[in-house]
Amino acid sequence: MSEEPHRPPFPQPGAPTLRGARLLLRPLRDEDLEAVFGALSNPRVIAHYGVHYDSLEATRAQMDWFARIEQEGSGRWWALCRPQAPQILLGACGFNDRDALHQRMELGYWLLPQHWGQGLMSEALALALDHGFGAMGAHRIEAVVEPENRASGRLLERLGFRMEGLRRECERRQRGSGPDWISLCGYGLLAHEWPTTAPKDGPAPTVD
Repeated sequence: MSEEPHRPPFPQPGAPTLRGARLLLRPLRDEDLEAVFGALSNPRVIAHYGVHYDSLEATRAQMDWFARIEQEGSGRWWALCRPQAPQILLGACGFNDRDALHQRMELGYWLLPQHWGQGLMSEALALALDHGFGAMGAHRIEAVVEPENRASGRLLERLGFRMEGLRRECERRQRGSGPDWISLCGYGLLAHEWPTTAPKDGPAPTVD
């Protein structure tokens, strides 16, 4: 019988705003519904992402999930924005499946295609990881990536994650005319492996 994850509420509920050189990571809010639907119905975003929606109404389940994991202490996600335009969502990143007893959680992220290739997700994840290993007290942060998504794997490796193994045909996902088995590469990063300063290409991050 598997052990239930230990998920006490966060000491200070509500995701803080994180500020980097080019990005602002702020809590997701109801007004982001349309932008989240636009992303999670975009074929290029969801090609290697495990969540997608066919309607604005269905996407409300994702917004409810963002709020619920924060409230129950099992995760925390942010909207990625430019500091000068905090209402415009570029992507999202965060943590879920947090286990406070074993001090581990899973990292997830997505970015709208028009912002790919600019190093924005590297900066965003550096801010998130700084918070995850710091304020959230993680000892280990994990991520899973489809083997075909080499860009995402390289991103994690640049941040210091190690590819720890391949789980062969471990999930079924809707692909084309029907469900298909997919494999997942497992990545891990430990607290003592994480740099104390991030991101590297601008002023030190701040927290509101």
